[in-house]
Amino acid sequence: MRYKLFGIGVFLMLLASCRVKKEAGIEVVKLVETTQSWNGDLLPNYPKGKPEITVLKITIPPNTKLDKHYHTVINTGVLLKGELKVVDIDKNILILKEGDVIVELVNKIHYGVNEKNKPAEIIVFYAGEEGLPVTVKTKD
Repeated sequence: MRYKLFGIGVFLMLLASCRVKKEAGIEVVKLVETTQSWNGDLLPNYPKGKPEITVLKITIPPNTKLDKHYHTVINTGVLLKGELKVVDIDKNILILKEGDVIVELVNKIHYGVNEKNKPAEIIVFYAGEEGLPVTVKTKD
């Protein structure tokens, strides 16, 4: 995990939670375990309705800025390829590199930008509620 340009305390908390467990040749690596999003905000309670899990593979072309948006549900992702910068409404910045994990913001406006010359590819897991959108675009 490479949390840059943001609180070292959050980075150290996440780093301390990474452990490798090996048993019978099987390796399990805990990538993250937290109650906070990447900028230190506490995660909200889960919705009370019928649970719905959504998993998306998102490819962001080179030199592309995503629209400002927010997520209505808890979500986390792993950057598979490339590099991605995430910026929240308070100007906190997170730089993700290949293999990095992000615990996304919930109900807080932010955007991502791929400033590099190759695509960024991320898998995102949303723990939501049936009928509730996972992402809402906002107007600039």
